Amino acid sequence: MTLVKKKVPLRKCSGCGEMKPKRELVRIVKAPDVTDENGEVIEKGAISLDLTGKKPGRGAYICRNAECLRIARKARRFEKSLSCQIPDDIYNGMEEELKASE
Repeated sequence: MTLVKKKVPLRKCSGCGEMKPKRELVRIVKAPDVTDENGEVIEKGAISLDLTGKKPGRGAYICRNAECLRIARKARRFEKSLSCQIPDDIYNGMEEELKASE
């Protein structure tokens, strides 16, 4: 009987650029925009940390340390991958949440 090895999904950290197993990284997610019946955007999707990896929306990944978040913030990598502007207060909130989960 042969053992079947499961393929471990890898993701790239937006901060340091290293490929790591998905479970070792934290997902930054942009929730889908809320639209009315005519398809016009009523509310933009919120940007938050997804520590569970289950939230719906577009995502980007970083290592579980604040330094990778700072590197990605400085290079504007989340703005590029999520296709939106991210205010400083959201970055500060994500950094606090990341430090609390370390």
